[in-house]
Amino acid sequence: MDHPHTGQGSPGGHEMGGAVSALDTWGAVLFIGWAVVMWAAVVVVAYANRGPVRPWLYKTSVGVVGLGIVGQIGHFQEHVVQAGYWVANPYSPAWMTPWANSIAQGMGQVDPTKPALGMEILHLTGNFIFLAGLVGIVQITRRVTGALKSRKWAKMGVWMQGIHGIEHIVLTTSVALGASRAIGLSTWFGAIDPGPALVTYRVWWHFVANLIGTAILAAALFHLWKEKKAVKDSYLPETAAAAVEDCALFPTSATASASDSPEQSAQDAELVRERELVSRS
Repeated sequence: MDHPHTGQGSPGGHEMGGAVSALDTWGAVLFIGWAVVMWAAVVVVAYANRGPVRPWLYKTSVGVVGLGIVGQIGHFQEHVVQAGYWVANPYSPAWMTPWANSIAQGMGQVDPTKPALGMEILHLTGNFIFLAGLVGIVQITRRVTGALKSRKWAKMGVWMQGIHGIEHIVLTTSVALGASRAIGLSTWFGAIDPGPALVTYRVWWHFVANLIGTAILAAALFHLWKEKKAVKDSYLPETAAAAVEDCALFPTSATASASDSPEQSAQDAELVRERELVSRS
């Protein structure tokens, strides 16, 4: 993601310019707040998953996954648009959408003397929102015994996006510490001079990295949808989950015992009602 062509050029072909508005500032605050809330929820879910089932745990996990999906859709479309702009203008400075530029300018207020810092912070924040969503998939499938394809794909995504996140930490830190250009694998560690070559390399490096990451997320979500019953049942209270499992394994004997004993029938009916309440909550 890069900036419109006004103002001083920054390392790697990104440019900043224009006065920072209140909208820019609020956009930056809300975007960073989004990432903070997601990671706080991830920590809470990870801790809560170590104990007994709680009614809010499943919905919170779903929320983390959903916010991660929305974040990555926005993040990836930015790289698609950026790559498309390069195809039409291969020798021009890199470009980013007006809304992304607005947020980057708001973030750049941390240190206005470093034109590229806001853009690097925006990249970093976007990637950590994506990473939180992938971790959310790992957490929501944690209670299911046995191997799940959704968890396998999500773990793959966490590893890849974790490495990609480290790249953005390095890029952001190098600019924040005053390097003349961002230093990282996507800039060939500062060895490529600013200009079309560096813009081309960086734009397509990040596009491919996000294309692969998005494909892994899509595969994880596809399998999570297919495995959703097992995942949701794992969040039932222990008594209801055991009853569901028993009925699935021994449907005939469960029916027979229910017809033989009115007391057992009442208990089974109560378990069914409890399961319905949990599924609605």
